[in-house]
Amino acid sequence: MQQITPFLWYDTEAETAATLYTSLFPDSRITRVTRYGEGAPVPAGTVMTVEFELAGRAYTALNGGPMFSFTEAFSLQVTCEDQQEVDRLWTALTADGGQPGPCGWLKDRFGLSWQIVPQVLLDLVGGEDRAKAERATAAMMQMQKIEIQALLDAAGG
Repeated sequence: MQQITPFLWYDTEAETAATLYTSLFPDSRITRVTRYGEGAPVPAGTVMTVEFELAGRAYTALNGGPMFSFTEAFSLQVTCEDQQEVDRLWTALTADGGQPGPCGWLKDRFGLSWQIVPQVLLDLVGGEDRAKAERATAAMMQMQKIEIQALLDAAGG
């Protein structure tokens, strides 16, 4: 049992968002959908919550109405193995109204922030060679979507 579960508030798009997210990552699935009953502030039968797993981790999405929205203060970081995975996720998550941001960050069409980060970036900026790390960091700061070859070129001097 996962003791702490991220709980994501959507206006009305919880099921659509969960369907998109589970289509993008292996070991992902929708596990339960609950619906509002009679007397709720929305029509009976409307989706209330969607429980889902992304890469084996549990999340819950709520259709709670327009009172609250996401900010960049919360994001999901995805560590990618290669440029192909970075490109695939970046394209899928910025589609249909998503917005690219700086340094590998983006907002999906629902307003949720994501960090699409290749492992090589983490290795470079966290490495012992500080000059190489600084060059890689400076290159990253100029990017939206992270480009691995440009990072490697910058890190190499």
